[in-house]
Amino acid sequence: MTGSQVLIAGCGDVGTRLGLQLANEGWTVYGLRRSVQELPVAITPVAGDLSASQCPADWPQGSLDYVVYSAAATVHDEAGYRTAYLDGLRHVLAWLVQHGQTPKRLLFVSSSGVYGQQEGNWIDETSAAEATSFSGRIMREAEQLALNSGFGATVVRLTGIYGPGREWLLNQVRQGYRVASEPPLYGNRIHVDDAAGLLAFLLQADAKGVALQDCYIGVDDAPAPLHEVVAWLREQLGVSHWDEASTVRRAGSKRCSNARAKKLGWTPKYASYQQGYGAILQGVAKN
Repeated sequence: MTGSQVLIAGCGDVGTRLGLQLANEGWTVYGLRRSVQELPVAITPVAGDLSASQCPADWPQGSLDYVVYSAAATVHDEAGYRTAYLDGLRHVLAWLVQHGQTPKRLLFVSSSGVYGQQEGNWIDETSAAEATSFSGRIMREAEQLALNSGFGATVVRLTGIYGPGREWLLNQVRQGYRVASEPPLYGNRIHVDDAAGLLAFLLQADAKGVALQDCYIGVDDAPAPLHEVVAWLREQLGVSHWDEASTVRRAGSKRCSNARAKKLGWTPKYASYQQGYGAILQGVAKN
């Protein structure tokens, strides 16, 4: 099915990659963000501030088939999270009602941070999502707001996003980053192209009449201990020194499963950190 219309509210890095994928499939894509001059020409700009109650002047007219809420907090405290994920979503829902628009589905881009498990447990969409951090609690509130919006809604809990321009771990490793190996601190990640790809896959599946569930985890095939990832990156980068001052002992440790998304037919392009970081390093080498 082509010709669907989608609004991506909070059209940043992931949203732009999503929008380009859909535009290439013949979709009409609207991207809502503050600085629309950064959007590619394939995405119709909607200049607006999600934290403001005033509807953007460029809000799409006519029907909207899909809405993706993909905001990111710019202030990382409790008030900043409430503004980005709760207030912003409430505003978008109100603007839809204001324009009489009834999208077939709302995708809310959430985070695996809603899970509070810390013992290396395997996590799926049915696992308890009871994080005690303010970020996890607020994200759960926002998920419930989306699911109870009156529209068909699906929550997509993305894990740690990495990729071009998201190279924090690579930079830390170059500086001699050391991670405790016992107990192993399992981390979960998804390449930014796969994050966008999963969202596109779900929208396209829904457009074809596939029944979506209310939640999917976005993660690659291979959760891995952080010390293993660091060791591999050190080898690839030729780093031999350690910086004792940057030793990290993180509290959180869990392994997220992508079985539900894969059962639907999705496959990540970068199945593991070796493939994803390998592609980044090859890109660096070419440059």
